[in-house]
Amino acid sequence: MNALIRAHSGLRYVVLGLLIAAVVIAYSNWQNNKQGDSKVYLFALIATHTQLLIGLVLYTMSPLVNFGEISNKVIRFYSIEHVFMMVIAIILITVGRVRSKKLAGADKHRTVLYFYAMGLIIILAAIPWPFRNLGAAWF
Repeated sequence: MNALIRAHSGLRYVVLGLLIAAVVIAYSNWQNNKQGDSKVYLFALIATHTQLLIGLVLYTMSPLVNFGEISNKVIRFYSIEHVFMMVIAIILITVGRVRSKKLAGADKHRTVLYFYAMGLIIILAAIPWPFRNLGAAWF
């Protein structure tokens, strides 16, 4: 389980880097009215789904997931808030990717920009950063 926790913690930086890159590329492509698709959009989608799968495995095994102690802020965060916000963010990213596949030109990139940016903001809010005192470290 410790290896999964380390993988989940480390992969967060890959996911964040890819999402930031996808948002920047989508903005640039939207402004320049470029045609085509960027592979970064796909890589960001794959990384977020991989992170979700690892997270769901951890969710089923974690002692921090305990619905009997919801009054504890750490338990509540890991039992409800973290998983709920991450699933919402990944749904937004997935919807953005699927919708963008049906569009062309600036509309494609604007769709990716909006949905990926919303997902990124939610993910940033849902990560148990060390300064939030939720028992997590930087890595």
